[in-house]
Amino acid sequence: MSASYKKFNSDDLAELRKICSPDRVIPGAEVSEDFCHDELSGTFHRPDVLIKVASAEEVSAIMKYASKNRIPVTPRGQGTGLVGGSVALFGGIMIDLSGMNRFLELDQENMTLTLEPGVLLMEISKFVEEHNLFYPPDPGEKTATIGGNINTNAGGMRAVKYGVTRDYVRGLEVVLADGSIIEIGGKVVKNSSGYSLKDLIVGSEGTLGIVTKAILRLLPLPKFKLSLLVPFPDLSSAIKAVPAVIRANSVPTAVEFMEREVILAAEQFLGRKFPDNSSDAYLLLTFDAAGKEELDLAYHAAAHTCLEAGALDVFISNTTERNESIWSARGAFLEAIKASTTEMDECDVVVPRLHVAEFVLFSHSLQKKYGARIRSFGHAGDGNLHIYVLRDELKEEEWKKTLNAVFNELYAKAKTLGGKVSGEHGIGIAKRPFLAESLSPREDELLSGIKQIFDPLNILNPSKVVGTK
Repeated sequence: MSASYKKFNSDDLAELRKICSPDRVIPGAEVSEDFCHDELSGTFHRPDVLIKVASAEEVSAIMKYASKNRIPVTPRGQGTGLVGGSVALFGGIMIDLSGMNRFLELDQENMTLTLEPGVLLMEISKFVEEHNLFYPPDPGEKTATIGGNINTNAGGMRAVKYGVTRDYVRGLEVVLADGSIIEIGGKVVKNSSGYSLKDLIVGSEGTLGIVTKAILRLLPLPKFKLSLLVPFPDLSSAIKAVPAVIRANSVPTAVEFMEREVILAAEQFLGRKFPDNSSDAYLLLTFDAAGKEELDLAYHAAAHTCLEAGALDVFISNTTERNESIWSARGAFLEAIKASTTEMDECDVVVPRLHVAEFVLFSHSLQKKYGARIRSFGHAGDGNLHIYVLRDELKEEEWKKTLNAVFNELYAKAKTLGGKVSGEHGIGIAKRPFLAESLSPREDELLSGIKQIFDPLNILNPSKVVGTK
């Protein structure tokens, strides 16, 4: 979907400063480099103007001006993405929604939370748990905004039991490309009223509309929690135990896999020891329950299943100190790997649980084939794997060639195993070529058609996700 855009100038800046107070409309030359990239993708572009919005009405007025003048618009939260989804590829207007960060309503009768898109994930958990309520989605990046989570349909470690962000979005307020404001969904539990526009917006990465308010579904807060750290002699035996664990008495909240190399990197990064680092592979299982008896039955059954499957031991983590040492390491995996090399990129692939071990072992084989370090960890319970290719001392041209070759093999393998290009981090700009390869021509046509209906001028986050062929 090609487009020609108006060249942004001083007149545009002046008009936008009539919409928002001038101190919140920052010309491109004064925009911090933090807004020119995200966390990992290597994509760097500067917007012509950064606008720190305070309301849906301001977003609407900006979009009306952008639509009238055909200026590209990039919505942005905290910029914690990994695929370049919040980078202004064509300059233009960047709308910073992080200042729209108010809790609007906690409805305890309907068990919903209404809030603005700039609220941080970690703030949601703290807020609702004070009222004995629970927001289950648990992506690793707790400083991400809920708007970013909604736009990428973020998953996280608790997806195996509770599902992903889409499962907890009841309603949305959205500003469309022409500046109109619509409200879709609501507090209702069931809705069979035509096509689900809400579910189109969730995961659309700001290409169809800009989320300015969300209604989230909440659950009662589980009173009891516990983790098991389970060492195995090798990754294959660890992964093979996962289906049996999930079929046991109670579905775990999370089932993570990790390998020794990543644990050692996290230890070095954090300067603290993991409870055990002697085995080649581990499963990390977590359980929650309303009652202690239910929790005890669940973890005992899982421990027994793991030992039958060849586990070397089962470490019970039921103290604050041990939980902190385990989960601080797990939370640091990405940063630890990043700190161990000069540059890296990620394959956020998802495959059926049955094929997790096969896929990870395949990624290991690519290390020898291409002479590049590859590290991995992920959500064994839902098949979402994070495979990182490390640059180390490779020169620029060799790095790009190697990265492309490894990614081509990884995504091709995922396709043969019935997998998908992205489990939770989205497509952005970085993964568009690989999405293109995974789609049939008719699927690509349908996706592009949806984009055309929502955004006929192609001004909303252009060249992200769709228009791949």
